[in-house]
Amino acid sequence: MRTPMAITAVVGSALGCLGAASAADVPARSRVAAVTVFPAGAEIARTARVKIDKGEHTIVFADLPAQAVSSSIRVEGKGVGKLEIGSVDTKRVSVPSVDTLNAETERRKIETEIEKLRDQRVVFEGQAQAAETQKALIQNLTQLPTRPAPMLGQTGGGENWSGVLALIASSTAEAQRASLEAQINIREADRKIKDLEGKLVNVAPNREERTEVKVYVSAAAALEADMTVRYQVSNASWSPLYDARLATGSKAVAPKLELVRRATITQRTGEAWADVAIELSTTRPTSAASAPELNPITVDFEPESKPKPVAVAPAPMAGRIDRMADGLAITAEDAEADLPRARTMAKAVAALEVTAAVVNAPFQAIFQVPGRLTVEPTGEAKRVQLSGDSLDPALSVKAVPKRDQKAYLYAKFALPKGAPLLPGPVSLFRDGTFVGTGRVPLLSPGEEHEMGFGADDLVRVKYAVSDEKKGETGIISSSKTDNRNFKITLKNLHERPMPFMVIDQVPVSQQQDIRVDLTARPQPTKQNVEDKRGVLSWEGQLAIDEEKVIEHAYRVSWPAAKSIIHR
Repeated sequence: MRTPMAITAVVGSALGCLGAASAADVPARSRVAAVTVFPAGAEIARTARVKIDKGEHTIVFADLPAQAVSSSIRVEGKGVGKLEIGSVDTKRVSVPSVDTLNAETERRKIETEIEKLRDQRVVFEGQAQAAETQKALIQNLTQLPTRPAPMLGQTGGGENWSGVLALIASSTAEAQRASLEAQINIREADRKIKDLEGKLVNVAPNREERTEVKVYVSAAAALEADMTVRYQVSNASWSPLYDARLATGSKAVAPKLELVRRATITQRTGEAWADVAIELSTTRPTSAASAPELNPITVDFEPESKPKPVAVAPAPMAGRIDRMADGLAITAEDAEADLPRARTMAKAVAALEVTAAVVNAPFQAIFQVPGRLTVEPTGEAKRVQLSGDSLDPALSVKAVPKRDQKAYLYAKFALPKGAPLLPGPVSLFRDGTFVGTGRVPLLSPGEEHEMGFGADDLVRVKYAVSDEKKGETGIISSSKTDNRNFKITLKNLHERPMPFMVIDQVPVSQQQDIRVDLTARPQPTKQNVEDKRGVLSWEGQLAIDEEKVIEHAYRVSWPAAKSIIHR
């Protein structure tokens, strides 16, 4: 009993010397079976089953999109028996964009209707010409009264002029009506012919670019093979988004946080992904694969500027460099003086490009989307749910009373083991009510993060300037002073203790002669919070119904002869 054998080849490889000229073409109708979507780009897997006779053959895949990156094309095969892949070639081809048979049938139908209308138009033209002839004959009847009377002795009765006039009137009206109807029919036929000719242009099959892959194989015996073609495309992407649903709980019930991962998938690859298995990967195939390099940075004295002599005559041609691009001319000395600045600018541009190249390189994960999906190549977003985590958050309140005399509820949690959280928008819900949106940063498993869930009305905050004085001290060396005192009050109305953080700030001196002194009761827990100079924070816990007062003051002193500004 023969066992399946797997064969893999890449574009341009040659595992054997197969004669392409003598190989028989075997068309392969493939379908998209699986897709791996990256934050930018996607990898497609197309599968096809082909029957191969003994000998050398060329399996032709003609249904790959034009966007397929030729260097990324890989071919794999599994067959019952020995099957060798010699090489894989790829090229861009132009094919009709609609079904040729249906387009030809529709085209012939429209052409037949156009022919019938043109035949009718000929009939209408004949009717119009007959009406014009009739009007010409009637015009001749109007000339009867102008004929000379019969000579004496010739026979000739008197004409019935009243009858002649009645005949002329009725015949003229009938001929005019027939001519008008014929002209109307001609115009209507022309309009229908024009409309059908427009449809004929649209029915004509447009041609679109596709990628054709030829796989040269050799079979030791007749067999069936399952072939897979893998390739990457650019116009596809996925982006994460999240739902964070916080249940604040009560005195007896602990809070819970449900974090739901979602994703939106879009693609404009030129091929439909119909009922396929989709995976979402956090890898970035197009990003830098290695760390950037740094070039040496040198520090040197700026070249001494040489005084330029007053030009009294054109400089010699040997001492000038022509700028062909803009028609200017500079001296060789000027060009040499500009070299350090040119080198510096070139290094600055290179540094910007290198800095922007490495993003999220260490984080890789793959999400398998449940079930099978259909994503059309229209760019319309397809939203799917990936997973959900139930977390045990720690609740606290944070207040910046100088800006807003409210306390804001925060939930702090640690990301569970598994995949990282990629940056993306998050919809925030508190006790079933939508409270706003935020943004999740890049988080690694085990990393802690805080999310704000809106104002907490059960923690009251007050902020007041309790004292403000300006003065001058000293006799010989006088200085000016600015004293300000602040009072912050917090009160907890929750049924449980509530951790808190209060943030405020004091001025920061930018000069040695300006001095800032801080006094506080209690002392700040942290200074220069998040490396921001002058930013202070007080942290603690409010018991049930507890009211806490924080007082702090700063004193700014500077020489009396100068003035200061607050920025």
